[in-house]
Amino acid sequence: MKKSSLLKLMNLYPPFLGAGIRVRNISDNLTSLDVEMKLTFWNRNIVKTQFGGSLYSMTDPFYMLMLMENLGRNYIVWDKSASIEFKRPGRGKVHAKFRLTLDEINSIRKGADENYKIEPEFVVDVLDENDEVVAKVFKKLYVRRKK
Repeated sequence: MKKSSLLKLMNLYPPFLGAGIRVRNISDNLTSLDVEMKLTFWNRNIVKTQFGGSLYSMTDPFYMLMLMENLGRNYIVWDKSASIEFKRPGRGKVHAKFRLTLDEINSIRKGADENYKIEPEFVVDVLDENDEVVAKVFKKLYVRRKK
């Protein structure tokens, strides 16, 4: 899928649209992606800070999508588990950066090829406008080569 089409599709995805989540940048090879979310009436909690579910939502699908694209159709990629640690209140716009190196992709491919499956883990920080950590999200994926 073309980068511009993917960007439009992601930004029109109803859960992202409702929460105010915007994908701001996608690299051509889908190894880097930047996401942001402004604090709005629709995503703030009772104490007027970012709703925790929205903070998690802005990090949910990206490592899975990035690996699916980079590993190709011969691999199954699923989210296996996730957790989030809240560090401080999100009082304004927040953002997160997702990065995969070619070495990481090749290591995951090799692990799936040699061991039937691999469960890579990733950590992404959700940062405020001062680049202070608002939340830390831990993601575990499941990757295996198709039979």
